[in-house]
Amino acid sequence: MNTYITPLRRAAGIAGCSLVALSVTAPFADSAHATGVLAGTLIENTATATYQTGTTTGTVVSNKVTVKVDELLDVAVATLSTAPATANSEPAVLIYSVTNSGNGPEAFNLAADPKVSGNAFDGTIKSVVLDSNNNGVYDPGVDTVLTTGSLATPLLAPDKSVKVFVLVTLPVGATDAQTSQVRLTATAQTGSGTPGTSFAGKGEGGGDAVVGLTTASANSLAALIASLANITLTKSATILDPFGTAKPVPGAVVTYSLAAKVTGSGSLDGLHVVDTIPAGTTYVPGSLKLDSAALTDAADGDAGTGGASGIDVALGKVSGGTTRNVVFAVKIN
Repeated sequence: MNTYITPLRRAAGIAGCSLVALSVTAPFADSAHATGVLAGTLIENTATATYQTGTTTGTVVSNKVTVKVDELLDVAVATLSTAPATANSEPAVLIYSVTNSGNGPEAFNLAADPKVSGNAFDGTIKSVVLDSNNNGVYDPGVDTVLTTGSLATPLLAPDKSVKVFVLVTLPVGATDAQTSQVRLTATAQTGSGTPGTSFAGKGEGGGDAVVGLTTASANSLAALIASLANITLTKSATILDPFGTAKPVPGAVVTYSLAAKVTGSGSLDGLHVVDTIPAGTTYVPGSLKLDSAALTDAADGDAGTGGASGIDVALGKVSGGTTRNVVFAVKIN
């Protein structure tokens, strides 16, 4: 209780003076919050005066003054991705948090912009997703994909946050190790603008909604990096003729070596090395090898097949910095 002691002098004709004590109830609410008093809270205040006149003492109580707290519109956006997210054949997943830093429940419109000054490339926004189970990890089929035209958070209580995933794909022409940024902006659905802008009757409990220092709109940048791979395929041949020399005569065996060199920070998926049997030659059964390991010619559990029409070796996923070698032989007819 804050108490103010103020001397008051009675009207003319009364000898002496009296002391009047004004007692003011401090306007603190039980719902005190990190964002301030909650919107719609009624702050009620009365004062009392105690006095003495002659041999008489008394007390009077003032009228009650009630103030309804307006809603303050504020928001904070932060990037939770601590390092650039990789994008390759799969989209990069950028992680943000959106926090209602106002004092009333509010939903926020979301906008993801891949065109940021300084980008080496501008990605393509595939989708904006809410972290439905709040585990901080993008779970396809579980988390809520927002549809175009309704990109917004749910209604957030004061100081509550939601995690937002932005999925970004690489454009044609992006090269390995190039970086880019995407800006996520969150804006209060009630309104935004210059701090102090008021929206009459739009606040919680029928009060006004007032734009706070954040302008009721905030944004943050998250980065992605292209993780791509390239391949060079180099073919060479050695010849062994029936005489023990290297003459390409009928009956000579030509051994082909195919070196598949993958470079870059990413990987290639579903890589196959395929070659046909040249006209005028016949495939040598059992000559097919991968990295010096023999492969059967049949379509069975190993990676290759070989026969009269050619060879096919499935290398699968190959990371950058890897070279795979395929060898097979034919005999000149």
